[in-house]
Amino acid sequence: MKEKRVGAGCGVLGFGLCRTQARHGRVCARPDSGNFLTFLKITMNQTSQSLTLRRFSTPPLTGRLRVAFIAASWHTDIVGQGETGFLAELQRLHPSGAHADIHTVPGALEIPLHAQNLARTGRYDAIVACAFVVDGGIYRHEFVAATVLDGLMRVQLDTGVPVLSMVLTPKTYQEQEDQTAFFAAHFVKKGEEAARACVQTVAGLRSLATND
Repeated sequence: MKEKRVGAGCGVLGFGLCRTQARHGRVCARPDSGNFLTFLKITMNQTSQSLTLRRFSTPPLTGRLRVAFIAASWHTDIVGQGETGFLAELQRLHPSGAHADIHTVPGALEIPLHAQNLARTGRYDAIVACAFVVDGGIYRHEFVAATVLDGLMRVQLDTGVPVLSMVLTPKTYQEQEDQTAFFAAHFVKKGEEAARACVQTVAGLRSLATND
């Protein structure tokens, strides 16, 4: 079997370790070598003596939770189901302190700017965007969806306010009863998922401020 070189200038020794890695205690990319497991155990033991590990878990959310929900006006029979699923799950998860403001915009492309202005007010712990983007025959729906998602990501990174997306685009969609019913039910589930993500994200960000 041909010996595999790990990097330029590393001559591979006959027992499966390159000289540089043997000198610094690193494992060579030779799992077929008989000395691989022994050397790996030694390296892991050496690492465990100096490694300090802290594992953080997300605590339950406490206190007030104020969310802005931005919905596009197109396909309200589907988008509205996302709103319904989100609000119901948010109420179930945080019944005593949750408050949601519903904002409506003309279409998906208007969501990022609206989200940015809401985030800058400082009133909201999180923002949720909801739209159903389909191919309208003028421009491709993939372009619209990608543009909206890029904008939402920029908003949350620039402001520090988490922005969750329910901006969904199907591969194909025809305004027929069976497809409308399918996507309406799908948006209910996505709304529930967004509510859970919203609560967990806010709780996790709050816990970061208290961990030293």
